Amino acid sequence: MVSENLLKIKSTLPESVTLVAVSKTKPVSDIQEAYDAGHRTFGENYPQEMRDKHEVLPQDIQWHFIGHLQTNKIKYIIPYVTLIHSIDSANLLEAVNKEAKKHERVVDCLLQFHIALEETKFGLDLDEARQLLDSEAFKTMENVRICGVMGMATFTNDEAEVRKEFKYLKEIFDTLKTEYFANQPQFKEISMGMSEDYLIAIEEGATMVRVGSKIFGARNYNK
Repeated sequence: MVSENLLKIKSTLPESVTLVAVSKTKPVSDIQEAYDAGHRTFGENYPQEMRDKHEVLPQDIQWHFIGHLQTNKIKYIIPYVTLIHSIDSANLLEAVNKEAKKHERVVDCLLQFHIALEETKFGLDLDEARQLLDSEAFKTMENVRICGVMGMATFTNDEAEVRKEFKYLKEIFDTLKTEYFANQPQFKEISMGMSEDYLIAIEEGATMVRVGSKIFGARNYNK
């Protein structure tokens, strides 16, 4: 079932788009099935859960952390995480840099932007991102690498609203690319789009989509 769903989703993606299979709350057996079908990139929301899965699953899996990250939980993921999608403050980036230094790693990160109507979602605005990138503190960070942006659209059936928000995130990406990362080829990722709206996200410029329920089935919130 998981492998069939996975291949169905992959068949809808351009080669230029990375699929992050969102495996949060899902058992190791489901991830192993997706792995056996050839998939290597998985997204998790909870640091301890991600650590526990990393310990028992194949070591060539690329683990993407996509949830809200608390500074006291960074230590659980830094030794092996491939990409952190959810840097939503200067303090968090500093804390990631500090922990990455302990492990002699440079950790790839995306800046998360608040593009939705819902106030409950996390993220920077463009002014806050500029303050972060202009800061002296950022200029001394040698153990993090900014590779792009991430955002979550409003949870709504209004396709026009969702499209507008994705379009706005692409504009933020273009602005930051021009102002800060023009000569840095690693700054190329736009992580947006989930199970219900990933096709719209791709049309609006996504390079990464985070798909969970369409691969693994409905989430288990009682875990």
